[in-house]
Amino acid sequence: MIKRNIWCWLFGIIGSLLSIFLFIEVKLYSEAILYIFYVIIGVYGWFEWRKDFADGSEIRIRKWKLFPHIKWVLICIAGATSLGYYFSSNSEAVRPYADASTTMFSFLATFMEAKKILSSWYFWIAINSFSIWLYAERGLFVYSGQMIVFAILSVVGLRRWMRDYRKQIERVI
Repeated sequence: MIKRNIWCWLFGIIGSLLSIFLFIEVKLYSEAILYIFYVIIGVYGWFEWRKDFADGSEIRIRKWKLFPHIKWVLICIAGATSLGYYFSSNSEAVRPYADASTTMFSFLATFMEAKKILSSWYFWIAINSFSIWLYAERGLFVYSGQMIVFAILSVVGLRRWMRDYRKQIERVI
């Protein structure tokens, strides 16, 4: 993803398929839903990015203005509250609101990545950092370690995409 390589979507799909069953086993149901979404958005991301490759151009990074960010953050908060309430009331889910929050905001960040939105990396930094605790608390230390790596890579991704975005702008000017 950092290098804007389309193959990241395929590897994301495969990794997500493997994770779905684990999250069901440890009763992080929102995370299981998230990984189902990752499979679906992985297919979408593949085709979305493929459009840029089809006409021979590079993956162009985009920016959102403030209003779309506010709108989507409010939608994620409402979704996390609803999903957290549902799983706290109707299942034996552990940490249903924390789980639902990372799930909803991961939906948003992944969608933003598929659309090549620069600020998706800020969301990933926050989500991956929070997920370190969420996974460790459930004894998923391999996933917690993975989130440490992903948090670091999110910072690297942000810096790289910012640099590439500035280059894009310079070419236009």
